[in-house]
Amino acid sequence: MDPFILGSAGFASILVLLALRVPIAFCLGSVAVICTFLFYAWPHGGEFDFEQGLRAAQPVLTSNSYDFVHSFELTMVPLFIALSQLAFHARITTDIYYAARVWLARVPGGLAIASILGCGGFSAITGSSVACAAAMGRICVPEMLRFGYGKKLASSSVAVGGTLGSLIPPSVPFILYGIFTETSIKKLFMAGLLPGLVSIVGYIIVVLIWVKISPDEAPQTTEERKPGDRRKAAFKAWPAILLFAVIAGGIYGGFITTTEAAAVSAVLALILGVLMKRLNLASIILSLRETAYQTSMIFLIAFGAKIFVSFISLTGVAPWLVGLVEAAQLSDVMVMAVLCLIFIVLGMFLDPIGILLLTLPFAVPLVENMGFNLIWFGVIVVKLLEIGLITPPVGLNAFVIQSVVGRDLKVHTIFAGITRFLGAEFVILLLLLAFPAISLFLPNSMF
Repeated sequence: MDPFILGSAGFASILVLLALRVPIAFCLGSVAVICTFLFYAWPHGGEFDFEQGLRAAQPVLTSNSYDFVHSFELTMVPLFIALSQLAFHARITTDIYYAARVWLARVPGGLAIASILGCGGFSAITGSSVACAAAMGRICVPEMLRFGYGKKLASSSVAVGGTLGSLIPPSVPFILYGIFTETSIKKLFMAGLLPGLVSIVGYIIVVLIWVKISPDEAPQTTEERKPGDRRKAAFKAWPAILLFAVIAGGIYGGFITTTEAAAVSAVLALILGVLMKRLNLASIILSLRETAYQTSMIFLIAFGAKIFVSFISLTGVAPWLVGLVEAAQLSDVMVMAVLCLIFIVLGMFLDPIGILLLTLPFAVPLVENMGFNLIWFGVIVVKLLEIGLITPPVGLNAFVIQSVVGRDLKVHTIFAGITRFLGAEFVILLLLLAFPAISLFLPNSMF
C-alpha cells in the first residue's frame, strides 16, 4: 500500500472515530497500531504478508512505548498534578480569589475582576484550564449571583479566566509540547508567563468596559469591612505566592530544574496544608487518587500520540505537506492564519491535550520549515487551544461552568457573555503573533 495513502487514511480514520465520540487515546493508539502493521505487512508494490508485518511492527511499537514511559521529563506531569490537587484541597488556590475579593470590593465589577485574578492564581499552581474553570466556577459564580451580578458577566468571567490554566506555568500542555518537539520545558514555562499576564489585563479591561456601559450588571457590594480586613486577606494568600515563587523563581533563576520544581512544590503544598490544618489523611488520599486518575488519562493520550507520531514519520505525510505549502507559495502569514483557524475549530470539539498531540506531527514541520521559533509557536498553540475552549458552539469551559453551577444557568447565557471577551482574545493573539518578544523575552533572559 502506498505510504501516503495509508497515512492519509489513518488520519481520516481518527477524525471519523472522534466524530463517533471514541476517546482520543483509543483513536490515536488503535489507528496507529493497525496502520503501522499494514505499513510493514503490505509494502508498496508488494504482497500482503501477515507475519512480516507483525515481526517488523512489534519492535517499533514496543520501543516507542518503552522510550516514552521511561522519559525522565514525563515524571513532572504527576508531580504537578499532585501539587494542584493538594493545593486545591488545602484551599491554597482559592485564597488568592478571597484576597482579591476583599481588595476589589469597591471597584466596579470587582467580584468579576477578583474571579479573573483568582483564576490566574489557581492557574499558577494547577496548570489545567478545565480544572480551573470547574473549581473557580463552583466558588465565584454563585457568589457573584448572590450579590446581584448579571448571569452573563458572572459566568463568562470565570469561563474566560479558566483559560489561563494552560498558559501560566506550570502547564501540562507545555510539558507535552516540550517532550514531543524536543524543546526546553523550562523555557516554555517562562514563555507563557508574560502572555498570561497580558491576557489577565485584557480580561480586566473587558470587565471594566462592560460595567461602565451596563452598571446594573455589577452592583456595588454592601458588605461591611472591618479595619485590617485587607491586610488579613492579603496575608492569607502567602502560601499560593510562595508556591508560585518556588516554581517560577526557581526555574527562571536556574536554582532548580523543572522536575525538581514540581517535586519541591508538591511536597511544600503537602507540608503547608498539614501545618495549616487544612489537609487530613482523607483529603490527602483523595488528592492522590485524583492525581492517579488524571495522570493515567494524560499518559494514555500521550502514549497513543507517541505511536501515531512514529507512524506519520514512516509514511512521509509531514514532508509532503511541507512540500505542498512550498509549491503553493503561501506566505508565512497565510500559513499561520490557516494553522490558527484549524486549532480554534478543533478546540471547539476536542480536549486541548488531544488536539495538541494530534496536530503536532503536521504543524511542527511546517513551522520549522518557515524558520519560526518553536518556543514562540508553543505559546501560540496553547493560546489557540484556550480560545477554542470558550468559542461557541461547543466551547468546553462554558459547559463546565454550567455543570458546576446548575441548570438555572443556561449554556447560551454563558456564551452570550463570552462573546464580549472573544474580541480581547483575538487582539491578544494578534499581539503574540506580531510581537514574538512578548513570549521570548523571559526565556531569552534566563540564566
